[in-house]
Amino acid sequence: MIGRTSAVVLAGLTGHLVDVEAHIGSSLPGFTIVGLPDTSLSEARDRVRAAIASSGLDWPQRRVTVNLSPASLPKSGASTDLAIAIAVLAASSSVDAHQAGRAAHLGELGLDGRVRPVAGVLPAVSAAVARGIDRVAVPAANAEEARLVPGVQVVPVATLAELARAYGAMHAVATSTTPVALPVRPLALVEDVDLSEVQGQEEARWALEVAAAGGHHLLMSGPPGAGKTMLARRLTTILPDLADEDAVTATGIHSLAGTLDPSEGLLRTPPFEAPHHSASAAAIVGGGSGLARPGAISRAHAGVLFLDEAPEFPARVLQTLRQPLEHGEIVLHRAQGATRYPARFQLVLAANPCPCGQYFGTGERCDCSSIARRRYFGRLSGPLLDRVDLQVTVNPVRGASAEPAEASATVAARVASARARAAARLAGTPWRLNSQVSGAWLRRHTHRDAAQLVWQAIEQGVITARGADRAMRVAWTLADLESAAAPTADHVAQAMTLRSRGGAP
Repeated sequence: MIGRTSAVVLAGLTGHLVDVEAHIGSSLPGFTIVGLPDTSLSEARDRVRAAIASSGLDWPQRRVTVNLSPASLPKSGASTDLAIAIAVLAASSSVDAHQAGRAAHLGELGLDGRVRPVAGVLPAVSAAVARGIDRVAVPAANAEEARLVPGVQVVPVATLAELARAYGAMHAVATSTTPVALPVRPLALVEDVDLSEVQGQEEARWALEVAAAGGHHLLMSGPPGAGKTMLARRLTTILPDLADEDAVTATGIHSLAGTLDPSEGLLRTPPFEAPHHSASAAAIVGGGSGLARPGAISRAHAGVLFLDEAPEFPARVLQTLRQPLEHGEIVLHRAQGATRYPARFQLVLAANPCPCGQYFGTGERCDCSSIARRRYFGRLSGPLLDRVDLQVTVNPVRGASAEPAEASATVAARVASARARAAARLAGTPWRLNSQVSGAWLRRHTHRDAAQLVWQAIEQGVITARGADRAMRVAWTLADLESAAAPTADHVAQAMTLRSRGGAP
């Protein structure tokens, strides 16, 4: 007798529909799971057997073989427990095989038969729907998250006995009926911040607006207390809400990482990640045993990754940023295979000018030698800095301004208008932001007279070809902010200045 149902396993954000087959043969009692299961999945043998017994159902006293197909796909995690249990019950005729076979099942089983929540329900349910599944049974604690996916009937399940009864097992009785709740996460401190709180710093505020309008990366260097962190934390207040595609992807990443609050629905506010400089490379780019888990750069997808005190980060961590900065994704290779995570974020770096942080103005208060200063800032490698479009100096504020600073809503309106102009111009292309366009597009659409300064800088070896492309992208953003049809020579000159840590007019 064979029972069949479906489950979903995740490799990164990619969900793979798995056919779960259970065969009961005439042989000595035993339980085997085949199909490249990892250790946690292999341990499902004991969890499933105990859960079925705790639900008042009979375990077949014969040889039980469970196959997870396709067999060539590595499978990890405990989210297939529920599907394995239902397939075994269908094979032993304890539940209706037809009903069990038309739905996908996600969930980890406790020994008492309760169904425990799992991570990554949103991308898993999305993958099931994409493969034609219209009914998915999920842990009751994950039901709200699963309902974020349109076009699917979500069946919340608190216990295995509850689902077995729905499939025709009249004698199933749960030993415990208290649903397992989602793990309690510490509440993140949500700061009600606004750009109006930043006094002075007109040049840095302007650079922040340009970065938001074009999706450009930003480096702010300056002494402690100048306002670099304040500015960085307010970047998301002037960014537009996430579009549907980005919202679904970002929500899926946070679901997989276990940092999603499903009661808030899809993530619409651009995420903000600010890892400490003591964080490991695995914490920032992703890692872990088996298939790698998402790190800070993936959780920042469609949002902002802020590295405060950037020179203090290990060189290995900083160098791993180069791939996602260029390609918008991170590929993590492990023994069980490669995992891809989206990682298209805006990078914001903040750095002191020297180890003591006092090298500004005349530099009288700085005790660092010129070699120490060069060595300190040299921790930010040339290839990394070449990928940062805007590089400005943030000097201390001298005196309070009598004029009230612009609020985030005012700046956000200008950012939204500039982005709308860029999106209209780039309609029919794969891009929506100036920071995404290719060098070939820039060379075709930028007048050579306007770009003359860039070409001269390349010939003189002052700037690389990559840096020239990034300067031209900034020039297009400056033109969009001024409602100009195309960048002029002044826009290009200003873009070059914004790459030199010299401020902005």
